[in-house]
Amino acid sequence: MELSKREIGFVEALRRLPPAAAEELTALAERLASLPPSSRLDWSDAWSDSDLREFTAESVRRLEEDERDPSS
Repeated sequence: MELSKREIGFVEALRRLPPAAAEELTALAERLASLPPSSRLDWSDAWSDSDLREFTAESVRRLEEDERDPSS
C-alpha cells in the first residue's frame, strides 16, 4: 500500500511524539475513523466551562505528578 503525501506527514509527526502522546493521538484517530461518514464534528475553538474545568483539573494533576516524580 502506498501512502499519500499527507499520510506520510502524519506518520512522520506521529513518530516524533513521545510514546504516550503517540498512543493518545492514535486512539483519537481510531475513534474518529469509527464515526459514521454522516457524523458532524464540532471543531470550534470555543471551550465550554466544563471543558475548561476538565482541562484545568487535568493540568493540575499532571503538574503535581511531575513534581512528585520529575523523571516522568
